Amino acid sequence: MRLFLLMTALLAACSPAPVRPKAKPDPVSEPWYSQTVQQLTAMDREAENALHNGGPDRAAAIITSGQPLIHRLLSVPYPTLSAMEAVSDLDQLYGRMLLGNRHYVWARVLFQKNETRWRSWAPQTRETLRRLKMARSAVAECDRHIE
Repeated sequence: MRLFLLMTALLAACSPAPVRPKAKPDPVSEPWYSQTVQQLTAMDREAENALHNGGPDRAAAIITSGQPLIHRLLSVPYPTLSAMEAVSDLDQLYGRMLLGNRHYVWARVLFQKNETRWRSWAPQTRETLRRLKMARSAVAECDRHIE
């Protein structure tokens, strides 16, 4: 019995150390994440400029091409505030376009997403509260047209 315990102890001491799984890096600290935020922010500005300068079709094309970026930014467990702002800005612009084209229900869906984003954002700041108020106002405007 002693021999068995001794052999077991020797074999256990010679076995390799257990492999610990590597911790996954936080996606928001990866270079692609900040690059995607910058790209979407630039698209927000470009679409806004196109809309104000009489190019609603160009603005619509930019918004459509920004959708994959939105999905990529929101696919991480905890998106950054700058990512959330860029996503929100593009949704807000798209909602305004839909509202202007009398697509009230679709516009309301986008404004409602923004309202939900900013209502649940923590910590609340003056800017997030301003965005929440803007989203609520847009939802109310859609509701007035729908009724």
